[in-house]
Amino acid sequence: MAIIDISKGYLYYQKGREKIRIDAWGKDGLRVRVTYEAQIDEREDWALLPKPETGAPVLERDEEAGTVSIRNGKIRAVIDRHGYLFYYNQEGKELVREYWRNRSDLTEYCLPLNYNARQFKPIIGGDWRLTAYFEAYDDERLYGLGQYQEKQLNRKGLTLELAQRNSQASIPFMISSRGYGFLWNNPALGRVTLGLNRTEWVADATKQMDYWICAGDTPQEIEENYTAVTGRAPMMRDDVMGFWQCKLRYRTQDELMTVARKYRDLGIPLDVIVIDFFHWTKQGDWKFDPECWPDPEGMVRELNEMGTKLMVSIWPTVDVDSVNNGELSEMGGLIQADHGSLYGRFMGYTTYYDATHPDARKVIWREAKKNYFDKGVDLFWLDEAEPETAANDMENVRYHIGSGVQVANIYPYYYAKSFYDGMTEAGMDKVVNLVRCAWAGSQRFGTLLWSGDVYSSWRTLREQICAGLSASVSGIPWWTCDIGGFIGGYSDDPAFRELLVRWFEFGAFLPVFRLHGERLPHWPCDGMRYSAPNGDPQFGTGYNNEIWSFGEENFEICKKYIMMRNQLRPYIRKTMEQAHEKGTPVMRPLFYAYPEDEAGWAHEDTYLFGDDLLVSPVYEPGVTEKAVYLPAGETWTEAATGKVYEGGQIVTAMAPLDVIPVFIRKGSDVKL
Repeated sequence: MAIIDISKGYLYYQKGREKIRIDAWGKDGLRVRVTYEAQIDEREDWALLPKPETGAPVLERDEEAGTVSIRNGKIRAVIDRHGYLFYYNQEGKELVREYWRNRSDLTEYCLPLNYNARQFKPIIGGDWRLTAYFEAYDDERLYGLGQYQEKQLNRKGLTLELAQRNSQASIPFMISSRGYGFLWNNPALGRVTLGLNRTEWVADATKQMDYWICAGDTPQEIEENYTAVTGRAPMMRDDVMGFWQCKLRYRTQDELMTVARKYRDLGIPLDVIVIDFFHWTKQGDWKFDPECWPDPEGMVRELNEMGTKLMVSIWPTVDVDSVNNGELSEMGGLIQADHGSLYGRFMGYTTYYDATHPDARKVIWREAKKNYFDKGVDLFWLDEAEPETAANDMENVRYHIGSGVQVANIYPYYYAKSFYDGMTEAGMDKVVNLVRCAWAGSQRFGTLLWSGDVYSSWRTLREQICAGLSASVSGIPWWTCDIGGFIGGYSDDPAFRELLVRWFEFGAFLPVFRLHGERLPHWPCDGMRYSAPNGDPQFGTGYNNEIWSFGEENFEICKKYIMMRNQLRPYIRKTMEQAHEKGTPVMRPLFYAYPEDEAGWAHEDTYLFGDDLLVSPVYEPGVTEKAVYLPAGETWTEAATGKVYEGGQIVTAMAPLDVIPVFIRKGSDVKL
């Protein structure tokens, strides 16, 4: 006989050792927790903000039917007599149900397979391997789940690893075409399989199941509900909405300032210039090498006078000889290995600070504040945010808050929080930091996600469209990528130059417009390594990566798009306000803006940049025109030609090398 309690404002259900708790959580949302432990663990909300004040849910028990239910706004959860969960919207439509095939259930699912919807498999040592099963629906489309290097925007049919890697960000939130949003609120390693026969969520080691589900009439409503309970991005700074210049890597102050001055002398606006890695003394010192960067304050002052902000790369790596290694080690502020050692050799003998340790977070910010922020640097590039240990062996990592198997996916969340907390405490209200990975809720810490060290190829460019749109649907409105790709591009190669120009045009219509890459050939040529003045091993630099590095014709094209981006500042500012106030993505799939247009759901290489600009990047060589679908119910003007089209059709857009197909919605005041 089940134990049921609806007297405390939430639904509690216990049958045997399994305990279920369902709370109303935010607008039209429910938080569901299930455990085999002695009691529900309430110590961590993980991605969720503290429980918001909402109206009292409606809790009902039907003795005759043997069911118990909880309703919060538009969503209703029902537990049947066997303990299985069903979710419905306000009209009684089934959104999703748990998947079971168990002979004891006298329903259409009465089969002798003995599939239970929630499987807790014990692991020696006390944790559980959890698998949660949900029904699959033939007509369902699923979107989001973070950033993966895949070309499919619709995730239905895919298996995705729930793990952080360079170029992969696991953000386990998805929007369903059936009218619900689902957050797997668990930072454990695992996977999700969105199969045609069933959906499976797996946590390799955990104490309990924890997810959040909401109902909504449109994708926009679902997104707003989700970002209300996980947080929204701060307002984007006005002074970073234009063009960013970056390369691997500017080695000295003179080298960087020469580039910045040339942009100024050419009359090309440059919002941000970036100092990449190994500008420091030792990893974990978190300070400029004075041999190469003798006057940081003077450098920042001159850049500010030009209208250019400085961003500085931070790595979470700590060398055994770093000035901060001893303090971090003594407090337990370095990640630990369950077996052997996590120290590795990359330009030193290093491990990582433990971002889940609150005191370690204070140490890294204390040093960054003293050595960068107090010298005028207020933009940070938080690289290696997975973190990228040898072989990505998170099963062997022990964090302050738990084993790597249990909590590894939350590391980039806390890494961003380290700097957000310090910068807001120092008085900043518009924090923007570039981070190589993210988890659910990272957006509230000013996280600008980029897609990592991707390869310079046409296929990769195509994948970036879906990567950016998927990350945006997952709640991260600030997203960018390395224009031209990071690895493998020869600056003098005509084929690469075509790719770079097309990528550059795409970049002009991203939340952040940033040129970066490890251009070839390297300097020096001996594997990029050389000795710094202090004798430490150091990185060399890639080939030139400024907009004048790819030929005169291409320079003019790049300049054109920088000027266009600058012209769009008021429009971008309005779009960023929407992201801040409502959680609205800056990049939007067509289905997000036009869910009633059934044809639009199938077009995954075209997107909305804000309310009024439809963008369809070119991602194949030799193209001079492109077929573009225009959403129904609107009138669209082709920016390049001025031609006017009614929506609901595919048109042939002009796309010579200097043109990316862009259409302006009728009623907009945007001029291109």
